[in-house]
Amino acid sequence: MFIIDPPYVSVLLRKTLLTNQYPVLDLPDARGLLPSEGINFISPARAQEMIKEGNITTIYTSSENSLAWINQNLQFTSLPEKIMAFKDKARFRDITKKLNPKLFYSKVSLQELAHLRFADLPQPFIIKPNTGFFSLGVYKGSTAEDLENIKTQIVADVARVRDTYPQSVLDMNSFIIEENIEGDEYTIDAFYGADGMPMILGMMHHYFADATDTSDRLYVTSAEIVSTNHDRFLDFLSRLGKIMDLRNFPLHLEVRVDARGTIMPIEGNPLRYGGWCTSAELTNYAFGFNPYQLLMQQQKPDWPAIIANHSGDLFSIIILNNNTGWPAAEIAGFDYEKLLTQLEKPLELRRVDVHKFHVFGFVYAQTQPGNFAELDTLLHSNMREFVVKK
Repeated sequence: MFIIDPPYVSVLLRKTLLTNQYPVLDLPDARGLLPSEGINFISPARAQEMIKEGNITTIYTSSENSLAWINQNLQFTSLPEKIMAFKDKARFRDITKKLNPKLFYSKVSLQELAHLRFADLPQPFIIKPNTGFFSLGVYKGSTAEDLENIKTQIVADVARVRDTYPQSVLDMNSFIIEENIEGDEYTIDAFYGADGMPMILGMMHHYFADATDTSDRLYVTSAEIVSTNHDRFLDFLSRLGKIMDLRNFPLHLEVRVDARGTIMPIEGNPLRYGGWCTSAELTNYAFGFNPYQLLMQQQKPDWPAIIANHSGDLFSIIILNNNTGWPAAEIAGFDYEKLLTQLEKPLELRRVDVHKFHVFGFVYAQTQPGNFAELDTLLHSNMREFVVKK
């Protein structure tokens, strides 16, 4: 069953629901985001009955907003407990501690954060909402001055994003502080089948502009990225699944891999893949299969065949976050056409209201490996060249 909620539903997901007639929970927000005809809507009461009878075993959500409905209405399942095990970052660290036993982490309230002392922290350190989304409110520091600046910025963030997402998705009342995990960062779209065995349905390398960057600007996938990492990530997913007893469970997992090849979990996003229907669509562009369909069929991609027949090109998501230094209230527009000219082969542009969601949009692109410089330029851009001020 699919649960559809704001802020966005992609063309691929709409087509998947129409073509395959997968059941969709009949809620007002879903009705507003999907076609009025052709969708296999089922009532909440019928959905609960089918889950109890075992006729619905897998739930996929288009948005973390949907987690609130699950927590309120599916208490007779293990899903609310599993969701909280991931969404509460401190709890996630407690559960997965045996995978990374030496990692420093601590949970503090917003009020306690104001009195936090630099001497009590590892260097460098990461501060982020204990329940978070989309790298909002995530900061990295290594000095006492950094810490004081971060405290000030978090106060501003609380006021800025208070009404953007539900508290179950983004809660700025408590924070987790942890030591910085060095290494390359990746995201993995996985699915645990009824037998608890994982399969990988997508993978991206998350690039950062520099050592202090914590943003979500650039994600890249390719045949090389998948072939290099698939087996070791699958082994890690197996160990994680056993610790957390995951079955019939879609998961978007963020990990870092250090210089020794040690894989360390950053966080997991339950029952969905990349937010705003991003990573599943990138997989579809890059490798030609539909992750939504495969997870519902519990069917593994034939990665060796896919990789053997791949072009070798890079496929990327460029998130146009507002790092101009200008508040959205001072911005009149964004020159999307100019930005698209910077790319060899744009595949899709999604425009977003920066005043409501704090990003200008998303761009999917295909790039030859020798032309990575075009992606690197946008990774380091402050976006001011594309912004029209009031």
